[in-house]
Amino acid sequence: MKGTTVLRFFFFLGIASISNAAMAQIPGIVQAEVDFSDSIRTWDGFGVNYVETSQTYDYSKYAQDYGGFSRLTQDDKRKIIELTFGDDGLCPSIVKMFLDPLHQTTENGPYDHETTTRNMRYFVKEGNKLTNKRGESLSIITTLYSPPAYITKQKKLRGRDIELSKLGCMTDYMADWARFLIKDEKLPLKYISLHNEGESWRRWPADGGADELLDKDGHDYNVYMDPQMVVMTINRLRKSLDKIGLEDVGITNGETTNWYRFGAWNYAKTISRDKEALKNLSLITAHGFYVGGMGSPRWFGPHSNEGTELLRGFRPDLHAWVTSTAWNISEDRWEGDQRHRLYISNAAFLKEIHGNIYEAHCNAIIPWALIQNASHWNKPDPNPGCAFRVYDDGTWEIRKGYYFYKQITRAGRPGMSVVHTAANDSEIALIAFGSNNTKNPNAFVAVNWGKETFKMKIKINGNHSDRYRAYRTSGSEIYVAYETAKQKEPEGENYKQLSDYKVEDGYLYYEIPPMSVTTFFEN
Repeated sequence: MKGTTVLRFFFFLGIASISNAAMAQIPGIVQAEVDFSDSIRTWDGFGVNYVETSQTYDYSKYAQDYGGFSRLTQDDKRKIIELTFGDDGLCPSIVKMFLDPLHQTTENGPYDHETTTRNMRYFVKEGNKLTNKRGESLSIITTLYSPPAYITKQKKLRGRDIELSKLGCMTDYMADWARFLIKDEKLPLKYISLHNEGESWRRWPADGGADELLDKDGHDYNVYMDPQMVVMTINRLRKSLDKIGLEDVGITNGETTNWYRFGAWNYAKTISRDKEALKNLSLITAHGFYVGGMGSPRWFGPHSNEGTELLRGFRPDLHAWVTSTAWNISEDRWEGDQRHRLYISNAAFLKEIHGNIYEAHCNAIIPWALIQNASHWNKPDPNPGCAFRVYDDGTWEIRKGYYFYKQITRAGRPGMSVVHTAANDSEIALIAFGSNNTKNPNAFVAVNWGKETFKMKIKINGNHSDRYRAYRTSGSEIYVAYETAKQKEPEGENYKQLSDYKVEDGYLYYEIPPMSVTTFFEN
């Protein structure tokens, strides 16, 4: 046929497909591949994170609840928990819980693990019940946000440096929180992570003091840990945990701001040089924020696998988890000489997940806070994207990020395997999970984070069926960090079920809309 190409769409018994002969004539069609027989690594699952007490200096004066459950009725809390952990929800397999620095005020003083964690613990306990109800289990990782003030050299909350003589106090603080979660709360804690972006030394002035007004810089709790301090803490924490009978709780290296810093800033290499730390390390962790361009040099951080693969050279058994990553991308827009920073939730969220899986080589991903009450974060919040937004009047809404995340969490279940994918256009990303002898079907996710429609010819290898159920989320949501006006229902498609697709002669043909994510489940 000359001049024009005719596409014929056939629908038979609910199965939608595009003629192979017609597609073959289309110039410029994206060539892609999913190979379920080519397993790369085991997948541990996707997670969620409820952030409660994250900045306040004095909880009696400012009872911070960034997650917002303190604003909601019991009925609304149950709805959100069902949307998260229920059979038709996100179905996460991992939960992250923070350990804030307000559980103890003086050395050898009593621990209070309840006051500043009420809403977070409620969220996790109810989520654990729903997860167990459907015959699955959660894995919990807890992260030290920062230690109590008396443990720092500055003797202030968010003081920069750990007093070496108090290192045992800090690891005992972490261990007792672990004991509380397991013994008292009956929660399945698996790992303790040592720090939250503790490599980022430029957050403090030269003397390491903490600003008294947090809204001056907007940072959450932090403490500085250089590579050698990480090694020392891994080894000392192992002793603190073993001392109280928690030999099964694993230890991670803490959470650098991105994977690049974990390798390039010498954290992985320092751990590898210490035989005891290398033995005591149970899991590799880092945040998965991506800044790959040269325009933001201070925050430069691509999805590097340098540190992870270095440690796996010594310990091939080590898994790696992303413990925080963005729901959105930011964009500056100008009106005259006024700059406005907008946050955009769209398919780029899934492209960042693709990079963490296929470039950073991780086994699990937990984004930043699932649910947020914007007024409970001291300005500016650098990561305002979320799945649920809570308002001060006690109302709440589902955000676009929820539907984009659901596209991937339903596909990549624990015990499945990450498998090989490819596509010959960088605006297209494919993420695929093989069944790997689990009850879950093979599944793959097609991401178009560009602004034009693409026709795709996807080679399917290692499949058990030629029919696929498909669901799609498309469109964008633009917002600002401190919005107070409620948003309308997210536009576009929101996990919309499509007609089924059929593999013909080894290929699945699909026309993918711009800024969209489509999940295909093998029938």
